[in-house]
Amino acid sequence: MKRVKVLVIGAGVVGLSTAVCIAETLVCCSVTIIAEKFSPDTTSDGAAGILFASEFPDVPLGRQQRWFKETIDHLLAIAHSPHASDAGVFLCSGCQIFKEVPCDKKPFWSDFVLGFRNMTHQEMKRFPDHKFGQTFTTIKCECVRYLPWLEKRFREAGGQIRCEKITGLQKAAQMYDVIVNCSGLGSRLLAKDEEVYPIRGQILKVDAPWLKNFIRDGDGKTYIYPGMGYVTLGGTRQADDWRLEVDEEDGDGIMERCSQLEPSLRKAQVIGRWVGLRPGRTNPRVEREYLYAEGRRVPLVHNYGHGGWGITLSWGTALDALDLVRQSLFEKPPQARL
Repeated sequence: MKRVKVLVIGAGVVGLSTAVCIAETLVCCSVTIIAEKFSPDTTSDGAAGILFASEFPDVPLGRQQRWFKETIDHLLAIAHSPHASDAGVFLCSGCQIFKEVPCDKKPFWSDFVLGFRNMTHQEMKRFPDHKFGQTFTTIKCECVRYLPWLEKRFREAGGQIRCEKITGLQKAAQMYDVIVNCSGLGSRLLAKDEEVYPIRGQILKVDAPWLKNFIRDGDGKTYIYPGMGYVTLGGTRQADDWRLEVDEEDGDGIMERCSQLEPSLRKAQVIGRWVGLRPGRTNPRVEREYLYAEGRRVPLVHNYGHGGWGITLSWGTALDALDLVRQSLFEKPPQARL
């Protein structure tokens, strides 16, 4: 029986996760990833990779909880396996603090991290400018290790990889039976989706091995995330800003804000700077439509628009994309190309 040719567009954390899910699950499929950039040059490579989330306004809460739970369960299994070091996945403890008490003191993801609780008055004395805090243990996933590890896993499942730019979905539909679009910000042009917009993120990498626990301000603009080789300091969330150049003023602001939360950082050496454009969207797009090419109806599954939560939701939305591909094959097998 001829294998179904599946194309996954994009090699960030969402694209690779989706490709691995399909290649390992649907043995009837021959899966190819095509992307213009691969690790270490994707947006995902610069992401801090701490797992928690904010709520999307128009996605059912149960679906968001499932996306988060499936992702953290997947990564927890890796963290407790011999692959943890190679994959760059490990447990990380810390706190999220707020200048004002939030309306929702128990976020939708709190049941899926470990040891979630509100911070005590004694603990909050460390942050005199903040009124409320939460502490918990979650996963840190470092994509500079995780993406190559996923890519190797994909190849071992029989997947093929090509480095090139896809300029049109219609042309791709002439060559593949199913297309899965995980092109992130590229979907603005590729899928003609004007709801996708850049959210510019800038971070600093510093040498501060004495820091072991993360700290995040609840506004999302200041965070300190210790990692395997360096500490990530952030950040910026600049909507509709396409600049990829490092902004020295932004960098100085990041260092100052982070040092106010953790004064020992004033002695830390900056060893790197990074800028990336997150694929912003009011809600992630995880759905199916169809293309028509040479008399054939070709399923087109979208999985993009995660904003700053690509790693956090990557495996959960990949499983949804897998289900949409599986449904497409079950409902109507692809017509033969003439």
